[in-house]
Amino acid sequence: MSEDEDEECWNKLDSFRVKLISIIDPNRITPYLRQCRVLNSDDEEKVFNDPSLVIRKRKVGMLLDILQKTGCKGYIAFLESLELYYPHLYMKVTGKEPSRVFSMIIESAGESSLTQLLMNEMLKLQQTIQEERLRYRDLHAVVQEKDDVIRQMLVKDSELKKHQERVLKMKEDVDNLNKDLKKCKDENYDLAMKYARQSDERNSALMKNRELQLEIERLKHYLMKAEDDCKLERKQTMKLKNVIEKQPSQDVIYELQRENELLKARLQELENTSVQNLPKDMTGEKTKLYIKDLEKDRREALEQHQELVNNFYTLKMSLKQAEDLRDKYLEEKEVLDLQCTTLKKDSTMYKERIEAILQQLEEVCYERNV
Repeated sequence: MSEDEDEECWNKLDSFRVKLISIIDPNRITPYLRQCRVLNSDDEEKVFNDPSLVIRKRKVGMLLDILQKTGCKGYIAFLESLELYYPHLYMKVTGKEPSRVFSMIIESAGESSLTQLLMNEMLKLQQTIQEERLRYRDLHAVVQEKDDVIRQMLVKDSELKKHQERVLKMKEDVDNLNKDLKKCKDENYDLAMKYARQSDERNSALMKNRELQLEIERLKHYLMKAEDDCKLERKQTMKLKNVIEKQPSQDVIYELQRENELLKARLQELENTSVQNLPKDMTGEKTKLYIKDLEKDRREALEQHQELVNNFYTLKMSLKQAEDLRDKYLEEKEVLDLQCTTLKKDSTMYKERIEAILQQLEEVCYERNV
């Protein structure tokens, strides 16, 4: 064939080059190409041992380039290798069903070469089958082991589910316990606040009770002082009463006043009579002396009478003041008695309230300790 025909053959594969490079394994088709004598040992060395051709696709590309240099012979040998090893790819490239004539290898090396190739391929297939069987056996053993592992894992999974259920239940229990704990903490806090309030109330009640006791003591002291003052005023009243009783009575005073008036009238009468009855020679200085003596006696009698009247008035006023003070102190005593009774009742009430609060506190402490 001419070079144009060779180039035309390989141009048909250019549109499939990418697909061929991505699918073909050079190790599979190289023996057939070597039997067809389109590939020598140097070419194989270059394809498989070139350090720049590490990737399989590059090796396939290099192999196609080498075959393209052999022209139409290499093209036919390549298609027959595809027909043998990649029949689906052969159909896609040529659009024909594989005929499996293998004319190129028969033409190049004879039927013995084809037979040898087929035998070699058969041996390879047998070896591959043997390897696959061994691999199957190994895989079956691995599968058995995996099944055992799966069964163990299922058992463990079942146990794990049970443990998970227990864990979930324990979590629910823990959540419930946490809720109960929070509730207890809230109740404890409320009890503590209530205890603090009751302590404050107790302290306030104690202070109030102390103040009431001090007030009671002060009122008792004031009451005792009032009683002492009342006793003192009573003594003064008794003294005044005794003095008044010793003084002349009202009738006596009236009698004295009447006698005094009578004495005044009689004195006046005597003066008049004395002046008329005096001798004529008793005039002058003797008369004056006699009159002076009479006036002196009258003044002394008047002074004694006035002194008695003043004493009586003073004693009467003192008696009235003593009676007023007595009434005042009696009223104050009644008020103080009433206040003392009220304070005693308040003290008893606060005492009972404090005892009730202390009992409640003892009950709260007992419940908290329990």
